[in-house]
Amino acid sequence: MDKNYIEIIKNSKPAQFGLLLILFLILYNFIPQNDSNYLWRLPSLLKGIPLWINNIIFNALYEWFPLKVWDPVFEMYEEKAAFREFTKAVSQGLLFLITFVREIILGGDKIIDVFVSDSWLKENDWLTWPALPWTATTVGAFLLGYKLNGLRLGLLGGIGALYVSVFGNYVPSIQTLSFVLITTPICFVLGLSFGIWGYLDKKVETALQPVLNVMQTMPQFAYLVPIIALFGLGDHAGSIATIIIATPPMIRNTILGLKRISPEVVEAGLMSGCTKSQLLFQVLIPTARRDILNGVNTVIMQCLAMVVIASFVGAKGLGLNLKIALNSLKIGKAAEAGLCIVIIAVILDRFTKAWANKQKDYFANLTFIQRHKFLIIFAFSVLIFSIVAFIANGYFDKINYLYIIPIEKGLTIAHYIDGAVDWVWETFFYSLNSFNKFLLTQVLGPMKHAYLGMPVVATFTLAMGAAYIVGNIRTALIVGGMLLFIALSEYWDRALITMYMGSFAVIMASLNGIILGSIFGRTERGSQILLSICDFFETFPSFVYLIPVIFLFNITDTSVLIAAIVYATVPATRYTVWGMKSVPLSLHEAGTMSGVSPLQRWTNIEIPIAFPTVMLGVNQTVVFSLQMVILGALIGTEDLGQIIFGALSRTKDGAGVALTLGVFVSLIAISVDVIVRNWAEERKKALGLN
Repeated sequence: MDKNYIEIIKNSKPAQFGLLLILFLILYNFIPQNDSNYLWRLPSLLKGIPLWINNIIFNALYEWFPLKVWDPVFEMYEEKAAFREFTKAVSQGLLFLITFVREIILGGDKIIDVFVSDSWLKENDWLTWPALPWTATTVGAFLLGYKLNGLRLGLLGGIGALYVSVFGNYVPSIQTLSFVLITTPICFVLGLSFGIWGYLDKKVETALQPVLNVMQTMPQFAYLVPIIALFGLGDHAGSIATIIIATPPMIRNTILGLKRISPEVVEAGLMSGCTKSQLLFQVLIPTARRDILNGVNTVIMQCLAMVVIASFVGAKGLGLNLKIALNSLKIGKAAEAGLCIVIIAVILDRFTKAWANKQKDYFANLTFIQRHKFLIIFAFSVLIFSIVAFIANGYFDKINYLYIIPIEKGLTIAHYIDGAVDWVWETFFYSLNSFNKFLLTQVLGPMKHAYLGMPVVATFTLAMGAAYIVGNIRTALIVGGMLLFIALSEYWDRALITMYMGSFAVIMASLNGIILGSIFGRTERGSQILLSICDFFETFPSFVYLIPVIFLFNITDTSVLIAAIVYATVPATRYTVWGMKSVPLSLHEAGTMSGVSPLQRWTNIEIPIAFPTVMLGVNQTVVFSLQMVILGALIGTEDLGQIIFGALSRTKDGAGVALTLGVFVSLIAISVDVIVRNWAEERKKALGLN
């Protein structure tokens, strides 16, 4: 009998999880909460890591590889660290490029100052680069959209640019776009280069994977403090942070696109006598063009997602305006800036996707004018609108509204938004307050207390046990090793708070995504509508999700978690739809002929087949939830994000803390990733889908 029970447990994963849960509860309830008890909390043996990182940064900036550098101010040679000079050169180069792009569009004299002396420029103060009128920019956005995908996309670009301009956000929008226009090509070149390298050399790809995993799961705030220490404050610092965050998806897309190429294509190229370089640049990269350009789309979206966060290191643009408005509690102005960011994100997302899907044009028998008609039309538009704007100088007293509309003179809907918020508060105050109080006291509070009450041994048993059940001993050791790194620090309790908030958001977002995807994913039309909605919300920068919930629920855990749930529901929904669409039609027909109910078909056919894909969506949900939870530090959460955010004010010793805690968040996400991916792979094998 005992042997039968053992065999049942060996062959039944639910039984194994049941035993694991019982063991966890025993450890949870019987281990005393005593700091001197190592079963409760491990000693902080790794608390010196932040200091070690700070010392490395200090030595790199001021002591390593000293060089004799000529100082033109003091007219003498000074001894400076080579790395310090390198970071200075990178900062100056990026700042010059960003300023150059901005002045090309917004006008100024800094570009001219590069080519002439300061004295000559002062004597000829009339000499300045003219601004590009917002009217010409609007026409340009329309023409570009029309060329990429017809009238509908042209109208989207034109109307979006018109809205941004007449509402007085032309200048901050161009400042944000200049940020994108500089960082995107750099990310593209770096991502393409490393992606090609990883494709050609399997060892490089293997080495890149853990680095990319950490870079993509590390909170954005974690990069800011060391960047301030290394590069200082300004637009260039925000650009560097964005490059670090946006390059990994470009690398992954490049490797994925090259791997998808059919072996027959490679063989055809070799049989045609291509050299290695010809095969790469004339066959492989053009064939993987769509995946690579989709990587560019992801890079641009990452750049826009960083505009608010980059403002904390001195980056100008819509993100800075949004931050200032929120700090001043100007709800309407914050919403307007957020709406402009969303509009720009949607336009760039649609433009880059259209570019990726657009077939290459061949101009066999076309004249120069026929080939470049849109560019010629745009050039004439710039000329005409510039002349009209110049003539209009004589008709406007102070502000020429045909050039640039200042933010204080543009149209505004801020007072309407403020009025709507006031109405919501007056109408639903008691309902919102009651819901917030109930959630905090009856759900979140007890859940938080339960997580903080978990002994470290119980936590390790649960995590490593789950990893072993869905994987093997190697999987369990990997998960245990990553958690051990956190447990041996002084931030274990903060990490538990992060886990509590992240797990709540993941559970709710996954349920929302699975329910929505299951309902609408049954039909082709429903799938298309739902995926279109997901595409739309996916373009929203993460910070935008915080704006409405702060207004409704104030600065509480509720606000952060609702924003995280909404933000993370998108990938859960998308992957559920994809999973439902992967169910063969024959199985649907077999279920119908067997007389099963819709609920039975869902539980016994659709969900089991779609499960591996759904779990990959849950995996993405974890990453999205953790990113939003850490971002919630801006409104005062008590997790790891709060300490990371606080490190921004400690530029001398905060870099080590920020990087260490950022790695901790990455390890939490990667631990879940390891478990979920193994579970998904195991289900694929069981279903014969590999």
